[in-house]
This record gives sequence, structure tokens and C-alpha cells, in this order.
Amino acid sequence: MAPTSTPQTPFGRVLTAMVTPFTADGDLDLDGAQQLAAHLVDAGNDGIVVNGTTGESPTTSDVEKTQLVRAVVEAVGGRAHVVAGAGTNDTRHSLELARAAERAGAHGLLAVTPYYSKPPQEGLYRHFTAIADATGLPVMLYDIPGRSGVPINTETIVRLAEHPRIVANKDAKGDLGRASWAIATSGLAWYSGDDMLNLPLLSVGAVGFVSVVGHMVAPELRALLDSHISGDVTKAMEIHQKLLPVFTGMFRTQGVITTKAALALQGLPAGPLRMPLVELTPEETEQLKRDLAAGGVQL
Repeated sequence: MAPTSTPQTPFGRVLTAMVTPFTADGDLDLDGAQQLAAHLVDAGNDGIVVNGTTGESPTTSDVEKTQLVRAVVEAVGGRAHVVAGAGTNDTRHSLELARAAERAGAHGLLAVTPYYSKPPQEGLYRHFTAIADATGLPVMLYDIPGRSGVPINTETIVRLAEHPRIVANKDAKGDLGRASWAIATSGLAWYSGDDMLNLPLLSVGAVGFVSVVGHMVAPELRALLDSHISGDVTKAMEIHQKLLPVFTGMFRTQGVITTKAALALQGLPAGPLRMPLVELTPEETEQLKRDLAAGGVQL
């Protein structure tokens, strides 16, 4: 049974976009995935996003994606939202992934803007609507033009919000002005998809985060959110500023790379990366240690 949700927070408030642990020889590590998911929920996450960018979705097979959803649901599905990435730049393939995720027990879907093809806004509208029509699961849009090549325009977001199963947006657009208008006019639950902008997005109406640094600092993210909700904006700002070295350090290079390195430093399941991603150099690892220590992370 899915955890409790509300229209305002359909997937909870603090979610981590989880890495996909692999074994030393590069195979899917389902035991490690279950251990990591449980650790993240114990640390204060309301939800886990699997098969997203941070989960190396471009290099995992459809079978592996289904196995991962099923394993994580089994491990934490009774106490956290499990949201499955199902978006690709092929609508038919996305529908297959969405249905497979639903069969595997996911509580919701994350649908990224189709990348590389650069479809027009009408193409985006039809793509996301088809995904929402394909299952009975609630859908979180994922707007990240830096990776996809095209933004979801505010007008398109408002149109998509009319669909009863499109309930949220993960915002990695980096534009607080556009976010303000889209939040005000769409009514969607808004989640920050850019850790450096977690607090600024809360200030214009976001309800929570889909975080990468949540692997390391979920309790601090929860405290930041709770402080903001309670009206203690000074405390929220203090936490935000304390975490600046973590936000910076975890994105000095591709976030999956640094996250897996940080998890390994903490003795948590992560494993190797799949090409074309490559491990940090020794010098980069030392810099990551300094960044995390400056933000109060114990290694």
C-alpha cells in the first residue's frame, strides 16, 4: 500500500533520486539497492525516485529497471513513495516503461522531457498526456532543459495540469520567474530538482525536493524544509548556507559520479559506474572529501 499523500504533497516532501547500485562486475545489485533505499528512508526521505538520471537510466535495461522498482518497493514501499522514472525520447518506449513500473508496484511515475529530438510544445503535450493515460499512476513531470534541449513552457505545463493524473513537476529549469508563474497558474505540486535552488524555490511555492544530495544530508534538508514551513526563514537560510559546500561539491562533475564516490566513502552500497560515466580521479575524490566536510558531512 502506498504511503499517505495529499494533493499538495502527492509524493511527500523530501525525496532522493537514488543511484542504482551495481556489483563489482557491473551487474545490478538488488540487495544493495534495498539496503540503500532503507538507509535513505531511515534518514528522513519521504520517497525514493528510481530509474532517473541519477539512477543511470540511460545504461540500464528495461528488465533491470523493472527488477529495481520491484526490489525497492519490497524494501520500503510500505513507508515511502517509490517513484519510477519512465520517460525517454520515444513515446512508445515510455509507455512500455510506465506500464512495467505500475506492474512492479511503483506508486508514481517521473516523466522527463523527451531529450535530443527537440519536439515542439505540442509534441511535449501529447507525449506527457500519453504517459499519463497509459497507467493509473500519478505522474510527476521533469523539466530539465539543460539535459533535454527544450523547456516545458508555462502554457504547456498549465495545459498538462488539467490531466487528472499529472499532479506534480520536478523543476530543474533554473528560472525562478518562470517557476513563480507556473506554480501560480498550474496548481501542480512543485518539487525542486536543483539542490542549490531548494530554498529559493520554496520561497515561490515549491512543496519539497527531489534531491541528489539527499543521499548525504536528508536530515538537514528536512530541517530546512520544516524551518521554512514554520516561518523560521532565518533558520532555513542558515541551513541552506551551511549546505552550500555540499551543493557545490556534489556537482563539480556529473552528479552520479560524485554521489557514488560519496556513498563509497561512507561504506554504503553504490558500486561502479557504467560507461560513459567514469570514476573520480584521486584529486577529485580529495576535493569531494573537503567539500563534504565543509558542509558537515561525516565520512
